[in-house]
Amino acid sequence: MGKIISLLNHKGGVGKTTSAINIGAGLVELGRKVLLIDLDPQANLTLSLGIPRQKYTIYEALRGESELVPFTIREGFDVVTSTLDLSSAEMELINEAGREFIMRELFETVIEEYDYIIIDCPPSLGLLTLNALTSSNYVYIPLQTEFLALQGLAKIKQIIDKVRFRLNKKLTIGGVIATMYDARKVLNRDVVDTIKKYFGEKVFNTLIRDNVALAEAPAQRQDIFSYNRRSNGAKDYLALCKEIVERTEMVEA
Repeated sequence: MGKIISLLNHKGGVGKTTSAINIGAGLVELGRKVLLIDLDPQANLTLSLGIPRQKYTIYEALRGESELVPFTIREGFDVVTSTLDLSSAEMELINEAGREFIMRELFETVIEEYDYIIIDCPPSLGLLTLNALTSSNYVYIPLQTEFLALQGLAKIKQIIDKVRFRLNKKLTIGGVIATMYDARKVLNRDVVDTIKKYFGEKVFNTLIRDNVALAEAPAQRQDIFSYNRRSNGAKDYLALCKEIVERTEMVEA
């Protein structure tokens, strides 16, 4: 059965969508079958991979108008796209019975087809994010290695703990991903030390270095491995994916 991972941070610009795309692509490089879910109304993941507007997106699925309809990037790598229409979904679903569990039910039809389902959550803690957390096994928190990225961590942990207590007993913080890291900057090193003090061994050993190729790849509508597999960005995300496999698969073996 596939593992469901939500990438969550209610602060924008921390590398959440970049991480969702390239963790997905990296796991495919390691021979896993991956489904990405673009749950952000801004549809940045969909745009970054150059996927044209689809007839059926995550919006139609949440409204009960379709099942999940993936778009295939390449063999073993599928995406359920998003659309700006998704911004109205929270208001439209507010009176639905069991509205927190809609996504969990959608996954029941595809969970056996994939090794990993990765959800790119919106930068908010509303109903869409709640649906993602209620259906997930793990939450990964991408954190930019800057001072302001540390603000709000307690709130994120509080939300996760509340969802685990009330809605999803299996939910756990699976890892913290330090992004945009520059070893030359004392502040970056200090922030990583602070994150490790707060989250301990939850912090992945792999640090995602600040790398121009990671910024260029979306402009070319590609993941980092398709764009430049020799870049530091590709090396870092592949190393991160090896850690993810070790944490999620070796433990269960």
